[in-house]
Amino acid sequence: MSRVTQIKDRFRGFLPIVVDVETAGFNADTDALIEMAVVTLRMNSRGTLERDTTYSRNILPFEGANLDPSALKFIGVDDPFHPFRRAVSETEALKALFAPINQQIKESGCSRAILVGHNAFFDLGFVKKAAERTQIKSPFHEFSTFDTVSLAGLVHGQTVLAKAVEKAGMSWDNQQAHSAVYDTEKTADLFCQIVNQWPLYSG
Repeated sequence: MSRVTQIKDRFRGFLPIVVDVETAGFNADTDALIEMAVVTLRMNSRGTLERDTTYSRNILPFEGANLDPSALKFIGVDDPFHPFRRAVSETEALKALFAPINQQIKESGCSRAILVGHNAFFDLGFVKKAAERTQIKSPFHEFSTFDTVSLAGLVHGQTVLAKAVEKAGMSWDNQQAHSAVYDTEKTADLFCQIVNQWPLYSG
């Protein structure tokens, strides 16, 4: 038996991509997508899953989007249209964020991406709706996800991201929390740490 060292063989042809979205509410149909971060993963020659590259965009609310003041306060965005955010349209953001995913799918020999997230159904819902609005093909599986809430609950007995990360022996900074980039990178590290406890063997 040999340890699996190709990412396409570890997850049945799916490429895990870690995603976090920050939004102006909880309803993907009506509430604005404010920020999205994507972290790609790679598997090294020893078959260990590692965090690779981080991509992110601040996003302008789509026309007619609902902006819940309490949700904006929670994520620390006073004005989603402020020029200092350097936010771009949903179309521009999704094109920029999907491009490296599609490239890695091709290079890795995977069939499609599968979203990894903390409460992954929430992130996938907003990504799918934004893709529908912009008519951009999503690289992600339509309904399957890897959810670090469930994985961390099983392995570490914790479902809150901050507590799960700390239980896994990693640091957590509350000052940086609820930034899409920070949360995505921490989710990626947590996912890799859990997966690497169960290497897959072939033969």
